[in-house]
Amino acid sequence: MIKAIQLIDSLDTGGAEVLAVNIANLLAKENIDSHLCVTRKEGLLKEKVSKNVNYIFLNRKSTFDVKAILKLKNYIKKNNISIIHSHATSSFIAFCVKIIYPKVKIVWHDHYGNSEFLEYRKTVPLSLFSRFFQVIISVNLKLKEWAEQNLFAKENLMLNNFAFFNTEEKLTKLKGEEGRRIVHVAGFRAQKDHITLLKAFKIVQERNPLWTLHLVGEIYDDSYSKSIQNFIKDNNLTDSIFMYDAKSDIKNILVQATIGVLSSKSEGLPVALLEYGLAKLPVLVTDVGECNKVITNSESLVAPKNHLLFSEKLNKLIIDKLLREKISYALHLKVREEFSKESFTTELIHIYKNLC
Repeated sequence: MIKAIQLIDSLDTGGAEVLAVNIANLLAKENIDSHLCVTRKEGLLKEKVSKNVNYIFLNRKSTFDVKAILKLKNYIKKNNISIIHSHATSSFIAFCVKIIYPKVKIVWHDHYGNSEFLEYRKTVPLSLFSRFFQVIISVNLKLKEWAEQNLFAKENLMLNNFAFFNTEEKLTKLKGEEGRRIVHVAGFRAQKDHITLLKAFKIVQERNPLWTLHLVGEIYDDSYSKSIQNFIKDNNLTDSIFMYDAKSDIKNILVQATIGVLSSKSEGLPVALLEYGLAKLPVLVTDVGECNKVITNSESLVAPKNHLLFSEKLNKLIIDKLLREKISYALHLKVREEFSKESFTTELIHIYKNLC
C-alpha cells in the first residue's frame, strides 16, 4: 500500500491549502494510506479534512523549529510513510526531514502565484532543497520551465489543478438581488489586484445600479485590505460591494452568484476559476497564468491592470444573457473534461507508484 503525507503550512482557504486537503481526502478513497500534516496554523479547512485521513498538527513556531521537525520525522517513521507531498512553502521542513530520515521521498508541488514575474523569483534556498526532491509538480507550464532551468529535482512534471466541492453546507447568504450578483473568490492579497476590479465595477454599477459585487476571501489586518475597505467607503459603494472574509461553503456561494470574476495581476492556475466552471458560472478573468488554457471564449479574458477594458467586458456580460449562457456552458464542459478530480488522482497515483 502506498503511504503518503500531504504537507502544508496552514489551513487557511488559499488555493494551495484547498488542493492539499482535497488531495488527502481523495487519496483516502483510493486504497492509499493518506495523511495530512499542517506545520504552522490551523484554519477553516480543518473541518473539511476527511475522517479517513490521518492528521497531525506541528504548531511550528519558527523557520528552524527542531521540535516540529523531529515530531514530523517521528510521525513519518512510526507510520512507515514513504512519500512526503510538500505543497508551496512547506518545502523547507520537508527538506529538513529528508536530511535526518533519508529513506523518505519528496514530491514538491509548486503553486507559486506570481508566475508572470518569475524573473524576480529567488532561486535560493529552493535550489538547494530541490536537490533532495524526487519530483517537482508544477501547476502550469511556466513554472515547470522555471523549475527545469533553475532547480535540480530528478523529474519535473506539470499537473493541472482540479475543481472539487467538498461540502454541501449552506452557511453564507449573499446580499443583493438574485440574478444580479458578481462574485470574486480570492484572498485579499496584492497579487489579486482587487482595486482594478473595484474601479471597473464602479463604472459598471453606474449603468447597472441594481448589480452588486461580492468579495469572498481572507481579509488580513494590513494596508492592502484596508485600502479595499477605504475605496468602497470613499466611493459610496457600501450598498453595492460586500466583503465576506474567508468562507468554507464555496459551492453554496457560487450557486447564488450570476457572474464570477478574477482581476489578478498574476496567477498559476487559479482554483477559483475552476470552481466557477464547475458551478456553471459565466466568467471574466484576467489573461494571466494558465487562465487562457481553461477559457475558450475571448469575451471572458481581459488584459490585467486595465479597469476600463474590464468594465467594458463586464458590462457586456451583464447585458447579454445569451453570451453568459454560451460562456458558462463551454467553461463547465472544459473543467469537467480536463480539470476533474478523477484525472488528477489517476495521474498523481501513477507518480507515487513510480516512486515506490
